[in-house]
Amino acid sequence: MIFLWSSAVLMVATALTHSVLGEKRLIGPVLAIDSEITRRALARQILRLAWHLTSLFMLLTALLIVWPGTPRVLILITGILWLAVGLIDGVITKGQHIGWGPLTISGAFAVAGALA
Repeated sequence: MIFLWSSAVLMVATALTHSVLGEKRLIGPVLAIDSEITRRALARQILRLAWHLTSLFMLLTALLIVWPGTPRVLILITGILWLAVGLIDGVITKGQHIGWGPLTISGAFAVAGALA
């Protein structure tokens, strides 16, 4: 159970970091650029919504990992996805993206917890 709780806590931390730092370092600066797309209110809203919706889905997966009665296979699949996303992120960004480590570790913890 410690692996599942560790996974969930790290997922929550990753989600919060994603929203806060992403808004500050990516979404805000991108929306400050004067371009055809950023002048459109709908595009600005969708970009910001999609960014933060990703964080909400991270929180949902954290809840799913520790929710009593969640089928082990669903926890395993979730862990494998987080693990894969983390590793792909690490490879694509050559380790420069801050999120690849927490994503990978969260996934590994969920997989370990599902298999324990």
